[in-house]
Amino acid sequence: MDFTYQNKVLSGLSVVLPKNERLFLDDMKEFNAPVNRSLKLKEIMGYDRHRVVDEGVCVSDMAIHGLKSLFKRDLLSKDDFDALIVVTQTPDYFLPPTSNVIQGELGLKSDLFCIDIPQGCAGYIVGLMQAFMMLDQDSINKVVLINGDVLSRKVSKKDRNSFPLIGDGVSISIIENKKNDLIHGNIKMNGADRNALIIPAGGLRMPSSDKTAILEEVDSENLRALDNLKMDGTAVFNFVQQHVPEMIAHLLNKADTSIDQVDYFAFHQPNKFMLEKLADKIGVSYVKMPNNVVENFGNSSGVTIPTVLAHNLQSQLLNEELNICFAGFGVGLTWGSILMRVGKLRFCEMIDY
Repeated sequence: MDFTYQNKVLSGLSVVLPKNERLFLDDMKEFNAPVNRSLKLKEIMGYDRHRVVDEGVCVSDMAIHGLKSLFKRDLLSKDDFDALIVVTQTPDYFLPPTSNVIQGELGLKSDLFCIDIPQGCAGYIVGLMQAFMMLDQDSINKVVLINGDVLSRKVSKKDRNSFPLIGDGVSISIIENKKNDLIHGNIKMNGADRNALIIPAGGLRMPSSDKTAILEEVDSENLRALDNLKMDGTAVFNFVQQHVPEMIAHLLNKADTSIDQVDYFAFHQPNKFMLEKLADKIGVSYVKMPNNVVENFGNSSGVTIPTVLAHNLQSQLLNEELNICFAGFGVGLTWGSILMRVGKLRFCEMIDY
């Protein structure tokens, strides 16, 4: 499905990451795998360190911390925005929505559209699309988009396929109406393959219990419970390599834009290996498609996209405009992309929680 949007801009970006940093060399002590095999994995996938929350920390905690910081520095006012979107796979509660939790804790106005969207790897893309559509309403002039996950709380520390790559984080994006070039986007879904990325237990289909918390050997080197994230790495890799290049080709064709006219490709970061293979298939240099988020901060699902910007392009985005292609792909299975001009932001930063 294709979309176009007119006169919408990203005007500010803040990425909030937990201070707690874990090293892969420490993680590997928990694995059943031989040391040399774990070190080989580190080299291929680009694992080094990742940021994970302390026990009990939720998405709303980091979001509130980041918003209070913006309020304190007069980079955003409490009454300055008309909608609050929270995109997360790890909500504080089944109910109420995390967006309402944030609204209540910060004492935001009641005349505020609050909505939660349960999306993952493509969550930032879906959130931008929702914000753009909201801004077509006369009563909405500015949207705060929060994308965040604390997936480390749902991954087995003895699963070397998942735990060393998972990171936690929250991004706060300010989206508003302002004269800008036409924005192009697209998105697709394939729920038939949803089991490639899934947390089997914890919902109403399979409620958590003592049984679902038991760690079981899933192969000779990994232990995982039904309460933990389960990822079919081969299936996800094949899905990305098959569908993402054709999605990007379609997007650029719709926008009448060549690869050379795109300054950067800010893609979701599953791991370094997958991004390098994807860049090769699309025909993009590694410089134009940064792949260093997982090795420094971990895979925080959709939050890896704004983290790419804040970590790699901060100075440029504060001072100039860039033509950026965003793409998210994964859990759902869902894949989507957006092509838009971004730059001269009021703020572009990374802060610790």
